[in-house]
Amino acid sequence: MNNIIISVKNLVKNYGNFQAVKSISFDVHEGEIFGLLGPNGAGKSTTLEIIETLREKTSGEVLVNGFDLDKQPDEIKKMIGVQLQTSGYYPNLTLVELITLFNGLYNRNADPMALLEMVNLKDKAKSKVKELSGGQRQRFSVATTLINDPKIVFLDEPTTGLDPQARRNLWELIRNIRKKGTTVIMTTHYMDEAEVLCDRVAIIDAGKIIVEDTPDRLIDHLVSTGFERPKEMKHANLEDVFISLTGHSLRED
Repeated sequence: MNNIIISVKNLVKNYGNFQAVKSISFDVHEGEIFGLLGPNGAGKSTTLEIIETLREKTSGEVLVNGFDLDKQPDEIKKMIGVQLQTSGYYPNLTLVELITLFNGLYNRNADPMALLEMVNLKDKAKSKVKELSGGQRQRFSVATTLINDPKIVFLDEPTTGLDPQARRNLWELIRNIRKKGTTVIMTTHYMDEAEVLCDRVAIIDAGKIIVEDTPDRLIDHLVSTGFERPKEMKHANLEDVFISLTGHSLRED
């Protein structure tokens, strides 16, 4: 079993009389892709923002790579990469200029062209974020999480709104990030995405974690209860047809 890199114990977040997170506990293992899943308003984004040091908790304990969130938040910030929304970038700077800016903020010296090549955006180096397609923006957003060479990367619904080709390309990028030894924590509303990418998932609803396990074991458990799909599953789906006919490679606008 890999070392525990994030430990959350009895985490609570209240907004006045409303309890958004209700004493949840879970661990994330070093080097895994961990999915925090749940419907809108379940508390998953609040939970991640607390771990990311972006939101204060009401009570509970959070340890990130051995550092206590209450006592050593600056140490935690140094080792994590957080996906930004594209609206958070300076609109008149090119991709290279934005990475250079982040280098200064992080006191790093990441090679802008190497980062852009990693996310298949080298040919867009002189473009601005507003000139990119949706898939390109998402890939650049992921690239910015890697500037400070983080041990842990947080991705919030990274493939929302992408076409099938762009979505599967981003899946491959996420896998490659994990191959380098980086721990990935992600949220997604696409259960097929979580099933393909995540080593383990926790499903949260109404502020409580209701189950935590590997996707395979969760599916096997459901099947063991006698659950059956209303119609026989085929060996492929419509997305597979789309990819097969149009090709896996990206087509940028």
